Amino acid sequence: MPERKRTFAGTRTQIKTAATFYKVASYITGIMLLLLVVEMILKYGFKLVAYAGGTHLDGAANVFTLAQEGQVIGGVNVSIAILIAHGWLYVVYLLAVFILWSRMRWSLGQFIAIALGGVVPFLSFIMEAKVHKQVQLDLAANPDAVRRY
Repeated sequence: MPERKRTFAGTRTQIKTAATFYKVASYITGIMLLLLVVEMILKYGFKLVAYAGGTHLDGAANVFTLAQEGQVIGGVNVSIAILIAHGWLYVVYLLAVFILWSRMRWSLGQFIAIALGGVVPFLSFIMEAKVHKQVQLDLAANPDAVRRY
């Protein structure tokens, strides 16, 4: 049985653009995930929440502080901002994963493995390096597989 010819869903430029988008999204998601881990340790380990602005209960102005919930009036709860930002940036990360995955025509298992990179701390950095290497290897091994528009 003859081996099936490998094809990609896009030009070399489109694939490299998708890989760059994934790389940026991967680093941002990884950093936000580490911030989220720090936030969770502070919140559940020490019962502290990060606040920016507002005033303390004793009337002192607040620029940035770690305090127990309810100890700062007004201001921005930075802990909640980190949660929200990570959630939305993970959606962007999944979009980047999907675009690269569909351009490279990888298996569903590869999609799931790469998508998990934004859930496990430090894994996004490891996956980014592996994915970048795989894209380079696939493009080099299959130079005729890219579309030419």
